[in-house]
Amino acid sequence: MSEMFITPIQPWELEINRTTSTERASSAGQNGISVFKDVFANAINDVKASEDALAKEQYLLATGQTDNPHAEPIAAAKAQLAVDLLVALRSTAMQSYSEIMRISA
Repeated sequence: MSEMFITPIQPWELEINRTTSTERASSAGQNGISVFKDVFANAINDVKASEDALAKEQYLLATGQTDNPHAEPIAAAKAQLAVDLLVALRSTAMQSYSEIMRISA
């Protein structure tokens, strides 16, 4: 048994910068905003892509150009899940915002 089947864990290489706490807080805030924005942008893009895929599958099924009639219900389920995820993200964001406003008041 000369080959290993389990890849050993590699240590993370952390880059330690000499910055002040305000610089770190500002950087962390900007990174947080970027991540938050990216999550919503990805969710919106997923909804658009799944709706486009559903429309394509519906067209192919309606015109009889598909060999796989199961693709349309699968695409419909994916589109519905993408919308449900986006709605859940929005609801959670709104609840979080309301909670933050309640704390600061």
